[in-house]
Amino acid sequence: MKEFIDQMNQIIRLESIPRRIVSLVPSQTELLYDLGLENEVVGITKFCIHPESWFRIKSRVGGTKSVDIKKVRDLNPDLIIGNKEENNQEDIGELKKIAPVWMSDIFNLEDAIEMIEKIGEMTDTTDLSSSLVKDIDNEFQQLKSKIDSSSVKSVLYFIWNEPRLVAGKNTFIDDMLLKCGLNNLTQNERYPEVEKEQNPDLVFLSSEPYPFKKKHIEEFSNIYPNAKIEIVDGEMFSWYGSRLKFSAHYLSQLLVKKK
Repeated sequence: MKEFIDQMNQIIRLESIPRRIVSLVPSQTELLYDLGLENEVVGITKFCIHPESWFRIKSRVGGTKSVDIKKVRDLNPDLIIGNKEENNQEDIGELKKIAPVWMSDIFNLEDAIEMIEKIGEMTDTTDLSSSLVKDIDNEFQQLKSKIDSSSVKSVLYFIWNEPRLVAGKNTFIDDMLLKCGLNNLTQNERYPEVEKEQNPDLVFLSSEPYPFKKKHIEEFSNIYPNAKIEIVDGEMFSWYGSRLKFSAHYLSQLLVKKK
């Protein structure tokens, strides 16, 4: 029996290396794939679209906030991996009756790195997880070297339309904006409705969870006539698993565009 501590400071006890894993978070599902756990992952959510091969063939257990408890039970998992923000806590309570549940709780890049390391340890894939962490760290160090601190621009990052919600302080997206050398104009925490009188230099319209398209650029240009409006890849800002190995390069390209 081994004990592991998740990011909510809960003790998880595993009798052996997990062989039947259910993942309830898209970005963490992709991480499990990159850790080579093809055979071990038996269940994912309907939002776990990466990798596409898993999305086609793995059993789906409902949504991140509406888990089908019976389907999970039928899969007979020995480990369930979730996230405090993305999953419904009532569902998590029921799932704990089925198998050990390891929960992440992520607000910044450092939390994401810790999550990758801990899942690597728990699934006996530390060689791969350590290599991945090293690559991510190197990429973000390079990104940091490209930031011009003398020309910090303000930004609003929209995640939803009608009501118009933005990513605020104390979110992973906010930390990614900071890693870009940008000043998040929203001072409220989590995902508040934006105040129209704000005057940002940049407006980012995320591709998820609301699917902003090019047609929305004109709409937001009327609201923020002095801002540069841009559609951005939401996965690069909000997926905190192995996709981070691509995020730094993507963010560095945004630095070029915002000049």
